[in-house]
Amino acid sequence: MTPQMQPDPATSTAASARPLELAIILPTLNERDNLAPLVERIEGALGVSGWEVLVVDDNSADGTSDEARRLSLSDPRVRVLQRIGRRGLSSAAIEGFCATAAPYVAVMDADHQHDPKLLVDMLGAVKAGDADVAVASRFAEGASMEEWGRPDREKLSSVANMLARKLTGVELSDPMSGFFLLPSATARRLVPSLSGIGFKILLDLLATSETPLKVKDFPMNFSARRSGESKLDRAIALDFLAGLYDKSFGRIIPTRFALFGTVGVIGIGVHMAILYAFMLVAGTNFGWSQAVATFGAMTFNFWLNNFLTYRDRRLKEADRLFWGWLSFIAACSIGAFANVAVATTLNDRGLHEVFAALVGIGIGSVWNYALSSRFVWGRY
Repeated sequence: MTPQMQPDPATSTAASARPLELAIILPTLNERDNLAPLVERIEGALGVSGWEVLVVDDNSADGTSDEARRLSLSDPRVRVLQRIGRRGLSSAAIEGFCATAAPYVAVMDADHQHDPKLLVDMLGAVKAGDADVAVASRFAEGASMEEWGRPDREKLSSVANMLARKLTGVELSDPMSGFFLLPSATARRLVPSLSGIGFKILLDLLATSETPLKVKDFPMNFSARRSGESKLDRAIALDFLAGLYDKSFGRIIPTRFALFGTVGVIGIGVHMAILYAFMLVAGTNFGWSQAVATFGAMTFNFWLNNFLTYRDRRLKEADRLFWGWLSFIAACSIGAFANVAVATTLNDRGLHEVFAALVGIGIGSVWNYALSSRFVWGRY
């Protein structure tokens, strides 16, 4: 068993030489091997004191939080928040904003795609009042993404930037950047109104501020990931659209319920396909066909909700997926019973099967959302 590392007096003394000025928030998921080299790079850029690294880890399976604690034993500039049952870059940044005493705060990735050397000029611009928010941009003049090697993501980012500028009213080259710096007081002032959805916390901040924030771009050489796998997946475009929806209409209909409803609408198509397949092909009566279609649509809705609606709480491990699916079926069973009973009764009284099925689906949907939010994804 490896003995615990003891704090290095030399490092501790150096770290306390200058007052804490900047907190660097690192939202992490399976970034264990990237932490120590990144702390070294940050020290090379900022010196030995005046800053801290706050690792906000989403309970990584690779032991990222344990690695952060190991580093903290010999380096008091490193702290860790290990989150259980909470996921997402935006919410991680929000918790970081509220967990530091530093007057300025930066958010950056832990995968070495963001160059810590930019922090010096970014901090200087905000301190001097040249900007409310300093943003490391992939699209500003002088920036480069050659090392990234992802032209597909470049095109997606360009479209997202156009939509984001229309929402925020702020002119900047990269509102989707994940590397930015601002006063901690500004961030905490906006926290109560932030949605905390998805990955694009900068967009959330800019769209939430009642007065436009003055932004200054800093061209960034966006590098390739040092190790591990990207946390962004094919649902990132949908995640971005969810963020836009939340800032535009989220106060009218909550975003997660809107997503759940969208999945339900898609599920209606699945439901109808199964219903008519059994009625017309298998020759079963409406009641049995409606029951089978309901079960099939519930299974489809579970998988799509897990991928989209609850992607920040997504069940990934095989056992959690299986039990989550069973819990979803169980939680929705009463709604499904009401769905089938009401639809069958209406059909027996002469209502066309399409309208009868839609009424049944509508009655069950609210119940399904309430229970699944609490007992399926909420439990994790």
